[in-house]
Amino acid sequence: MKKIFAIISVMSLLVFSGCSKDFLDTDPTDRVSGTAIFSSPENAMTAVNGLIRLLYVGGWGSSWGAENGGLPAYILVQDIKGEDHPMDGSGSGWFYYDYAYDTFGDWTNDAGHQYQMWNFFYTLISNANYILANEDMEGDENYKHYVLGQAYALRSFCYMWLVQTYQQNGAIHGTSLPGVPIYTEPTVAGSEGKGRGTVKDVYDQANSDIDAAISHLSQSSLGQQHKSHVSLAAAYGLKARHALVQHDYTAALAAAKQAMQGQQLGKWEDIKVVNDINKRNVMWGLAIQTDQAMGNYDIYNHMDADCKSTYSKARHLIGNWLYDQIPDTDVRKDWWTAPLPSEEWGTAGTENGSRRSWCQKKLVYIDATASTGDHILMRTEEMYLIAAEAACELGQYSEARDYVKAVGELRDSEYASRLASKQDNKELNSNTLATPRTLMDEIFFQRRVELWSETPRLFDLQRRGLCFDRAWDGNNHRATCSAYTSIPGSANFILWIPQSEFDGNENMSAESDQNPKQGRGL
Repeated sequence: MKKIFAIISVMSLLVFSGCSKDFLDTDPTDRVSGTAIFSSPENAMTAVNGLIRLLYVGGWGSSWGAENGGLPAYILVQDIKGEDHPMDGSGSGWFYYDYAYDTFGDWTNDAGHQYQMWNFFYTLISNANYILANEDMEGDENYKHYVLGQAYALRSFCYMWLVQTYQQNGAIHGTSLPGVPIYTEPTVAGSEGKGRGTVKDVYDQANSDIDAAISHLSQSSLGQQHKSHVSLAAAYGLKARHALVQHDYTAALAAAKQAMQGQQLGKWEDIKVVNDINKRNVMWGLAIQTDQAMGNYDIYNHMDADCKSTYSKARHLIGNWLYDQIPDTDVRKDWWTAPLPSEEWGTAGTENGSRRSWCQKKLVYIDATASTGDHILMRTEEMYLIAAEAACELGQYSEARDYVKAVGELRDSEYASRLASKQDNKELNSNTLATPRTLMDEIFFQRRVELWSETPRLFDLQRRGLCFDRAWDGNNHRATCSAYTSIPGSANFILWIPQSEFDGNENMSAESDQNPKQGRGL
């Protein structure tokens, strides 16, 4: 098997899972043997916690650690590549090159995001496979189903991320396109690598895995043991996301409805900042405790302009076109600073911090001194917006209005009149800078505002076959990149497979298996 997998053995996985006692109630994890951990489903919970812990550790590349922080960092990467999330400067360079579409050569090394993401998701898959290889473990059935449900859900999640990152959308461009290698068995150094297969193969695997996760979690009476674990509702949420990618709107609507059951929408006090997994509307997130602070590779160290980090001097903004479309009656407008005269912007972020036009205040530290703040992976509001989109696609306009209205009315005191002005039509304007006209336009507008930088904007653009242009009149982008982003299905929207994969996998060839060339106008 290829070197890039950097496979973590069960023993190494346990070392990663050293969480505080309110999260992990086991013996010290470095004293549990690989045999003991799967001696019972209760012990196997340690492996689950280790797998979850991997989601927010660094070290996925050989260097560039400040942008190498696991899932939160990679969500940020795929968001800043859209049109709604400018950076106001290059700062220390971290993430700016992704934002500016200037990472084309990084596939040749083992530090950039092409390598990092491949390594990260396949390492998670490898560890999930270790857990699933022990499906026949004996013991408490509730724990067994819970453990297996976590592993299946996370493996499904990883495969859908990989296929969206390294290939175009199959529902638009065809599912016979090359996918990514699929591994469902434990692997060790020297295991034979797999070929790319097809996008359909990857979709089928992700669908099978999430259905297995739902089946197992449905059979467990434990409930969600920690918000960092995938609950039954969150598993349905993942299924709804997967279905949207595949344009299976019937499945997306059904899964979103299941995900909503028993969940609460958040009021303004719950979302004034989005960094606390204990809020009523959070379905799944990563709890960052004081002893687990992520340091320089925490995205809040980059995005929180008031944290005084050297990395926060490249401040993260909302696109001023999108900001201007948000009504003044919408409380979410307070997620960003209002426009200021340019002479009041201050310099390099550390002196004036968020006192900068359009600067984001939504995703920041809970405690900047302790460098803690949770990372939210799924909220109830997203499920309502998925249901709204799917119902609209199916021509069920009244139902779609109900779902989007449930979110909109919590944010905008005059939302009813805004929604009433939108036509019952599933057409989505191909111009992402056009004023919302149809019901589908409105649903996507609400996604862009409500889920700003929580769900990757680039993934939404890809699954809808959209392109974009940052160069609107008076835009606040430092890098407009129009030549890279103005063609639907641009090769620039997907990453190249890292060279290390071809070096270590005898069943993949750089000549025949690499993605199309990236560059200007492609």
